[in-house]
Amino acid sequence: MKQAEFIALSACAMMLTALGIDIMLPAFGELREHFGLTRESTATAQIVVFFFLGQIGQLIFGVLSDRFGRLTILRIGYPFYIIGGIAAAFAPGLILMYVARFIAGIGASAVLTTTIAGVRDRFVGNQMARILSLVLTIFLFTPVFAPFLGMAILSVSSWQMVFLTPPLFAIIVFAWSFRLEESLPQHQRISLSWASISHSIRTVISNPTFLRYTAVTTALFAGLSSYVSSSERLVGEVYGRPELFAWIFAGIGLGMSLSALTNSHLSSRYGSRRAIRGLLTAYTVIGTLLLIFSSLSPDPPDIRLFFIAVALLMGINLAVEPNSSALAMEPMGEIAGIASAVYGTSFFFIGASLGAIISHFLVHGVFPLILSFFIIGLIALSLVFSDRH
Repeated sequence: MKQAEFIALSACAMMLTALGIDIMLPAFGELREHFGLTRESTATAQIVVFFFLGQIGQLIFGVLSDRFGRLTILRIGYPFYIIGGIAAAFAPGLILMYVARFIAGIGASAVLTTTIAGVRDRFVGNQMARILSLVLTIFLFTPVFAPFLGMAILSVSSWQMVFLTPPLFAIIVFAWSFRLEESLPQHQRISLSWASISHSIRTVISNPTFLRYTAVTTALFAGLSSYVSSSERLVGEVYGRPELFAWIFAGIGLGMSLSALTNSHLSSRYGSRRAIRGLLTAYTVIGTLLLIFSSLSPDPPDIRLFFIAVALLMGINLAVEPNSSALAMEPMGEIAGIASAVYGTSFFFIGASLGAIISHFLVHGVFPLILSFFIIGLIALSLVFSDRH
């Protein structure tokens, strides 16, 4: 497989995670009607949350891919994603849909983990950074077009067809992935020893630097997951402007993509620690101003004020993550593989759980989310400024 084809395949594989969320957000209104939910119901937010919770599989699949190779785990992940996606589209009730979405999330975690590992196996140094940047740039534009695709499908079909689109796309990518060759040679694979794995995990979770920056990412992801899972209902029901949802979500997604690209300049010029402190200071200032303005006006505040602030906060969020990830992984050395799995599992699972709690309170207004942004900013800021390095 030539390099251009490998980049395209890797980007499509990673897109499955974002597509499995963003394309179906416009369909949540129709889904609430289908299941007889009230307009105030926050149950649809859990459809996103359970997909995020499935990312707990990273911890398992990261270790297994180091033992059995990337392709074995990759070919386990795709069927989980496809079966979970199809089951969610035809689920007779929300509980079964949540279970199906969790299964799809587990599949997505296997595909994502092995795709990134495959890039690391094949490329090193600056070349690896360049390839990952190209893959991530394509991946980050998924939130820009996916809601419009979801709306287009809804205009000619039902919410079930919207839900079926990601698994159908996954079938194509799965078939394409059989052109891949194994990237982890037999002699480089590790043996599965519970003693060595548990020792590595204890080493990881006892490292204060790792814990500090993992906590930063987790706190920020709680706000991001709450916004993403509730965004359709906030625009459509709380603000009563469903026709604006795709434009607002895509606009914020575009801002997040540009922020991720901007951060590469900030971190290279100022270093990760200075960059993350500056970014989180800006996050906390914006969160504080939004809290003050919203406290002086009825809930919800002006739609322009709220979503401009959210766009800035989400953009900063995505710019912070590469820095917090790099700083968390910095002291990990030879156990970087397990550390990466623990890091990803922690912020996805714990962050999504906290985000679900925030979303539960977003019934009639947006103040609980605004207050959460403010608290998240204070927590993250105190964590990075207490780092004495």
